[in-house]
Amino acid sequence: MRPEKQARVEALAASFAQRPMTALVGIRGVPAEALQRMRRDLRERGHPIAVAPNSAIRHALEVAAKKRPALKPLLDEVSDQTAILTAEGNPFALYREFRQTRSPTPARGGEIAPKDILVPAGTTSFKPGPIVGELQHAGFPAAIEKGKVVLKKDTLIVKAGGVISREVAGMLTRLDIRPLEVGLELRALVDGESFYPGSLLSVDLDAQRAEVLNAHRRALGLALEIGYPTALTIPLLVSRAHRRAIALAVAAGYPTKESLPPILAKALRAARAVSALGGSAS
Repeated sequence: MRPEKQARVEALAASFAQRPMTALVGIRGVPAEALQRMRRDLRERGHPIAVAPNSAIRHALEVAAKKRPALKPLLDEVSDQTAILTAEGNPFALYREFRQTRSPTPARGGEIAPKDILVPAGTTSFKPGPIVGELQHAGFPAAIEKGKVVLKKDTLIVKAGGVISREVAGMLTRLDIRPLEVGLELRALVDGESFYPGSLLSVDLDAQRAEVLNAHRRALGLALEIGYPTALTIPLLVSRAHRRAIALAVAAGYPTKESLPPILAKALRAARAVSALGGSAS
């Protein structure tokens, strides 16, 4: 190995020991200018990204794994165009931060569809003409209705995992449908001794937070219903018992400092009702 390459590998390996999180980042399809901007933004937030050949990344991981075996699973994730990142914090929050760098982009043809590409039915902006035949030839159910070019039904134009042809890509672009995403992909990471593949990090934090809050409300309701005392439920249980005790005292006519005003108010209402009955009888 050439001295400059050896020095680069050793520098990368050393960086893996400086922070608890080491992550592999996919940079496929990200334009150079956008990549530089993303790297600058992430560096300012304390997440520097190093771009290096895959061979250098593998060698660095192999060297670092001798002292930190938890890094070994990352070796299987080094493929395609890869960068590497070291960071601190929450792995799920970091994944969410990377998701925010991604944005829709048009297909040019030859790409693999990451998910089903569904073209909705409806009126297009095209004027009647050769475009109808071009759409039909590409597999789009186009027709002319009331002088307008329409797509007659929802159409699954490319299934997930299928190749987007150049012809279909051109029509999708003209329909302003952007089936791909461009941005940084957090492929996998190691946090301390734990390995996280990207699929495990793909968590809807808002949905998870809502589920936790809902579970908290239901647990609190159950604890109150069965009278289970905790630091959280005792004030609520005491308050409910107090209200019920006053209600019972009022119903029984038992006078206390707190029950006497509602007892007198109840008696006054009854007296007025009786007086009103007497007045109507006369």
